[in-house]
Amino acid sequence: MFNQGVRAYAQVKVETAVTTANPVQLVVLLYEGAISAIASAKGEMERRNIAEKARLINKAIDIIEGLRNALEFNQGGEIAVSLNDLYLYMIQRLSTANLKNDPALLEEVSGLLTEILGAWETLAQSREGADEAAAAAPPTTSGSIASRA
Repeated sequence: MFNQGVRAYAQVKVETAVTTANPVQLVVLLYEGAISAIASAKGEMERRNIAEKARLINKAIDIIEGLRNALEFNQGGEIAVSLNDLYLYMIQRLSTANLKNDPALLEEVSGLLTEILGAWETLAQSREGADEAAAAAPPTTSGSIASRA
């Protein structure tokens, strides 16, 4: 019963984060979700719970596929192409990990996702800082005190 409450709280927390997040924060949440699914899949692999392991790996694959489908090649240029190739590689490695029950492949993909997540977190923090600075800055209109001085 306690676990149900924890799961319900976690679900509400995720739903709240998603509804209040900007696009960069949403990408961060997706990366975190994929990493979490892979970590859980590794645990299920160690416990030999094949069905749950497969479900969690498929969840991570679905998230990565969603990230891949969201790439904008016209705007993203080489970075989008590189990410596309990396996402395809990750999906292939996760599929192989699932078939061969290979935790090292799960760790490899988790490491790649974690590295990219770090860049997205840095971007999210810099955007938050810029948004906070803009909100704290005095308005600049032609009738302001600063323009009269």
